[in-house]
Amino acid sequence: MISQMIRLYFNYKYSERSLALGHGIIFKGIPIIEISNGGRIEIADSVTINSSNRGYHLNMHSPVKLFADRKGALIKIGKASRIHGTCIHAYEFISIGERCLIAANCQIFDGNGHEISGECVSKRIYTNGSSKPVFIDNDVWIGANTIILPGVTIGYGAVIGAGSIVTKNIPPMVLAAGNPVKILKEIDKNG
Repeated sequence: MISQMIRLYFNYKYSERSLALGHGIIFKGIPIIEISNGGRIEIADSVTINSSNRGYHLNMHSPVKLFADRKGALIKIGKASRIHGTCIHAYEFISIGERCLIAANCQIFDGNGHEISGECVSKRIYTNGSSKPVFIDNDVWIGANTIILPGVTIGYGAVIGAGSIVTKNIPPMVLAAGNPVKILKEIDKNG
């Protein structure tokens, strides 16, 4: 019933061009989805978008927030991924692969919000900042309370430890954690 209500809300608020929903998507709780200025969000089949603390092993402070608010901004979420209480904010492009696990309270964004400097720092508040795409490959696991900064690529099968701040690219099949993130070890492919 809730899934149907959410689908009706989406169909009412957003056009088919701005929000594409696959089949078998599970919405737990009600996410915040904001699309403006020609942005787009694509959610593939069998994705779980969890905005509810009920039945989840961590406490979430907020619902999932998907925010595409610049001309041409795109968020793509691949098949069978699970996203829990996370904010994904695209100025340009954020791609999340298939079967990814994104734990509660993560922040993933591809834009800076404001310029660092300029002719007059007192006008910084009026700037929009730049952006660099974020790519999260298939089968990545991102621990709770992680922040992923603009321009980062996280390789296939990587695991990002809880509370990390990802400031650089992460190669495939490694465990990385920390502030700033550091590669701790390779993941044994044989189990």
